[in-house]
Amino acid sequence: MNKNMTRREILSLGAAAGSALALSSVGSSASAQHEPHQGHTVPRAGASPIAVTNAAGEGNRETYTPVTVPNGSTLPGKRVDGAKVFHLVAEPVKREFAPGLVVDCWGYNGETPGPVIEAVEGDRVRIYVTNRLPEPTTVHWHGLLLPNGMDGVSGLNQPPIPPGKTFKYEFELRQSGTLMYHPHFDEMTQMGLGMMGMFIIHPRQVESPQIDRDFVLMLSEWFIKPGTSRPDPSVMSDFNILTMNSKAFPSTAPLVVKVGERVRIRLGNLGAMDHHPIHLHGYSFTTTGTDGGRVPESARWPETSVLVPVGATRDIEFVADAPGDWAMHCHMTHHVMNQMGHELPNLIGIERSGLDEKVRELLPDYMTMGDTGMGDMGEMAQKMGVPSNSIPMLGGRGGHGHIDMGGMFTVLKVRESLTDYSDPGWYENPPGTVAGEADAKELRRDGIKI
Repeated sequence: MNKNMTRREILSLGAAAGSALALSSVGSSASAQHEPHQGHTVPRAGASPIAVTNAAGEGNRETYTPVTVPNGSTLPGKRVDGAKVFHLVAEPVKREFAPGLVVDCWGYNGETPGPVIEAVEGDRVRIYVTNRLPEPTTVHWHGLLLPNGMDGVSGLNQPPIPPGKTFKYEFELRQSGTLMYHPHFDEMTQMGLGMMGMFIIHPRQVESPQIDRDFVLMLSEWFIKPGTSRPDPSVMSDFNILTMNSKAFPSTAPLVVKVGERVRIRLGNLGAMDHHPIHLHGYSFTTTGTDGGRVPESARWPETSVLVPVGATRDIEFVADAPGDWAMHCHMTHHVMNQMGHELPNLIGIERSGLDEKVRELLPDYMTMGDTGMGDMGEMAQKMGVPSNSIPMLGGRGGHGHIDMGGMFTVLKVRESLTDYSDPGWYENPPGTVAGEADAKELRRDGIKI
C-alpha cells in the first residue's frame, strides 16, 4: 500500500471492498409511522451478537453487539436496492426528564436525543429527513466522512429543509466509530431545544476482544426556569438541568452488566458550553475511541475519569470484574444537581438563633435552610414541595438511603448472575463490607481518640 495515501483514501478502498455486503432487514418500514425500535434497549442476558452476512450468504463476515440505549432507542431501518434506509422526523416532542418535570423540546421521531442510527462500515445509507418544525432545518452528520453536498450546513452545502418538506441524504459509510448528528440551521435554538443524536458505525471485521455490553449516552445541558416547561436556548451559562440521554437522576436508567463481561460506554457531548469529566467509581478503564476514530493501543492509558469536550465523543472500555452498584457521573459538582438557584444568599455558618421566630411573625411557614450546608436540600424539597413542573435540587433514594446527587448521574450495576438485563434492584452488600459507625472497642484498639 502507498504510505502516502490519506486516511480518507484508505477508508475509501476498505469501503469499496465491502460494497457487496447486505444487511438483513431491521424493522418493517422506513416511514415516519415507525415506533422507535426498542429491541436492543434491554436485550436478553447472554444474547449473541448480530452476525452480518454478505450477498453469497457467507456468515460471520461481520459480527457486532448491538448498542444498548438507556432511556432511548435505535432507529429502525430496512434494505432497499442495496441501501439501508432510515427516516428521521424533526418535530416538537415532550420529554419527562424526571418525575414532575415534563419539558417541551424539539427532537427526532418523538425523542430527544433522537434515536441512535446504527449501521456497519461499508453500508450505503439513505436517510430521509422530514421537517415538522415551525422553521427550516438541516442535518449535519457530525464526524462522518462523506461527500461535501451531504454535510448538512445550511447555505454552504445545501439549502435548508423548509417546514413540511422531506430531503434525502445518501452516502457510503467509510469508517467505524461513535459519531453524532444535529442541525446546522439556527443551531443555538434547535440544539438548545434537544435536536441531536448518536450515529454508531460498527467495524466490518470482528472486534477483538469482543464487546459484550455496548452502551450509548448523550450528555446534554439545559436551562429550564422552575415552574416552566420550555428550555431557554439563549442561556450561555448556569445551566440548571444536566442529563444523560435527556434524563436527570433519579430517572437515569442503570447500566446493568454481568461480572466478567467486557463493557464499552460511548459518550457524546453536544451541549452548548460545558465539557464533562465523566468519572466511574470502582473501576479503571481505557479510552479506546473518539469521533476521529479508534485510539491505537500504544496511545492508551488507564483512567477513572474521561473528559468529553463539547462537540466530541469518547469510547471507554473495561472488564466488569467487581460486583456492586457503582456511581458514574460528571465530576463538575454543579452538574450533579437539578434546577439549582444561583442567586440565593450564602447562609453557611450563619448564627440563626432567634432568626426563624422573628421571621415567622411575618411568614408563618418560614424556616432557614442551607446554614449547615446543602446536603439535606433534596429530601427537604420533597417534603416541602417545589414549583409545578419542577424537580428537587438533589437526587433520589438508594439502597442505603437518600443519594445526595442528581443531574448527570447514573449507576453501573454489576452482578454475578443475571437472567436478563432489567434493573436488578439495589446491591445487597456482603455482611461486614459496608462502612458504618466505629464502636468504642475498635477506637481503643487502634488508638483513635475522639
